[in-house]
Amino acid sequence: MLDRYWIGPTSRISPEAPVPVVRIRRDETRPGGAANVALNVASLGASAAVLGVVGADEAARMLGEQLQARHIAADFIIAASAPTISKLRVLSRNQQLIRLDFEEALDEVGSFDGEALASHYAQALSRCSVVVLSDYGKGTLRDVAALIRAARAQGKAVLVDPKGSDWQRYRGASLLTPNLSEFEAIVGVCRDEDELVARAEALRAELELEALLITRSEHGMTLVTPERPPLHVPTAAREVFDVTGAGDTVIATLAAALAAGVPLARACLLANAAAGVVVGKLGTATVSLAELRQAISGQSATGGVVDEPALLAAVAAARAAGRRIVMTNGVFDVLHVGHARYLEDARRLGDLLIVAVNDDDSVRRLKGPSRPLNPCADRMALLASLRCVDHVVSFSEDTPARLIGHVLPDLLVKGGDYRPEQIAGHDAVTAHGGRVLVLPFHDGYSTTSLIDKAQR
Repeated sequence: MLDRYWIGPTSRISPEAPVPVVRIRRDETRPGGAANVALNVASLGASAAVLGVVGADEAARMLGEQLQARHIAADFIIAASAPTISKLRVLSRNQQLIRLDFEEALDEVGSFDGEALASHYAQALSRCSVVVLSDYGKGTLRDVAALIRAARAQGKAVLVDPKGSDWQRYRGASLLTPNLSEFEAIVGVCRDEDELVARAEALRAELELEALLITRSEHGMTLVTPERPPLHVPTAAREVFDVTGAGDTVIATLAAALAAGVPLARACLLANAAAGVVVGKLGTATVSLAELRQAISGQSATGGVVDEPALLAAVAAARAAGRRIVMTNGVFDVLHVGHARYLEDARRLGDLLIVAVNDDDSVRRLKGPSRPLNPCADRMALLASLRCVDHVVSFSEDTPARLIGHVLPDLLVKGGDYRPEQIAGHDAVTAHGGRVLVLPFHDGYSTTSLIDKAQR
């Protein structure tokens, strides 16, 4: 597709109709649709080639020239009687006033040479690592099942941005990336996160997918894979300016990362960070490596006392940057040297240490009405002041199992004489590929003994 933008100021209403008059000052054209996916792949330093259907017109020429200028191989199949799909947006003061679409359906047999498309696709498979099938419901991918089978037969990962109500045709793909409304149109409205995960897993199994990634707008993303807990990634967007093309950025970042050998969970974190950048731009846009690095480092920089959403965003950024995450928990009512040495030992095991702290109500339930001696805010502030601690967060349950299940640290650490399987969060962490480790306490230090000594 070709995206066009007519941009200019408006200061009056037309005398002919109750509509604003825009004085056009700028006319921009950008590759859109699958071409925007290819642009996003190339902007991250990967090699991209795009195969698609265009018309025999000026829009196709402009589209080809812009792709060539960005070193993207463009293989166009010319439609017999349809124009290049073009979308013209009129903007004033950074607001879209109207969009005009120029297109004809491509899903009728004879609208383009389907055999030529299949032949060119077969030739391209040998030269790629990952296949992205961007389905915009225009008809180009009317035989998408055959394209998936051909790629999978050669061992290629196949990522699909799905459209329509018939997802059986995507059976056997590696990964589908629907947004929440597209997903719920297939499985029904999900009342809560548990129901969303259950229906996602059922759909993934039914379609024989390796994974299903649901993009959830302000709620981030949810990745469902077999035999592992779901991965919930909080949104990374700081300011949403324009969501146009955000889905293209997500699937392009996933494809580039997977082609580079990045594990799927980390690729999703990178894609989430990239989407957070692109929604802050006007129109179809791309994310550069420099912008992605800045987004990741910027999120990672926020430390100290945080709430759960901020912690999850920081964890996502740290994991995308390849940092090893260590997590521990406790009451830490009277902070002493034993605690400090234990936390230093834990921090040396990774690149980021998270300390989860029981809030006051949970301490009273666990230790009686006379505890804690110090309120939760004070306990957290003292922990955050330690150089070895990166993030401190509170939890209200008796155990931090739920929180740990969201964080999914690389290493879960606890001090004492526990067995690893007794530690809250053990099952979730190990199921996701992490480890649980018990560290010995330093002799001679105990909160209980300090309280007893003070009372004597």
